[in-house]
Amino acid sequence: MRRIAGLTGVGILLVAALVVAATGAASGHGHHGKGKTIRVVEQATTDTTVDNAPAGDSIGDLLAFGNKLFDHRNQKQVGTDQGSCVRTVVGQAYECSWTNSLAKGHIVVQGPFLDAGDSVLAITGGTGAYRNARGELTVDEAGDGPAHLTFDLRR
Repeated sequence: MRRIAGLTGVGILLVAALVVAATGAASGHGHHGKGKTIRVVEQATTDTTVDNAPAGDSIGDLLAFGNKLFDHRNQKQVGTDQGSCVRTVVGQAYECSWTNSLAKGHIVVQGPFLDAGDSVLAITGGTGAYRNARGELTVDEAGDGPAHLTFDLRR
């Protein structure tokens, strides 16, 4: 989820049993205690940065997106995501909030997205099959390839 510089076209692998375990859209779903993990791939094709004054990377710049989510093999569309981020630390971090829309409901996440290294966002809730969702979304940056995201859902 390299939504910072040149985020367009960067595929995101959401490694979370959310979609995989809950929808059965892909294999490899698992259970951790009273939780689930789901894997999906986000094709980040709509990421748009709004450069607010002053020009260049600065606090208050915005990032908006609405992308398709695919199964963990990146073959079958299983949902969409949409959200926004505000630049909070120049060259280092955004504060983000977004909704992952899946066949059985929505999962909402919020937290910091770092320009480099792993990011951990809070799962703040959901609807439908995810109405009691809590836990973390971990974004594991994979270098040049897609970022790996893991939804660890707890009830």
